[in-house]
Amino acid sequence: MKKIALATVMAMVASTAFSGDVSEPVVDVVEVVEDSSSSSGALLPALAMLLIGALVASSD
Repeated sequence: MKKIALATVMAMVASTAFSGDVSEPVVDVVEVVEDSSSSSGALLPALAMLLIGALVASSD
């Protein structure tokens, strides 16, 4: 019985001995690429206002 307990303890100690190093992990730097915004986002509201203005002007 003592041999089984000793073997279990030795197996647990040996498995944690090979688990890894205490050194700092190496982390890769992730480069963030941002696309510049285009001016097409302001085009749709301007066209909508122009269309609404044309509808209001034509209804008079």
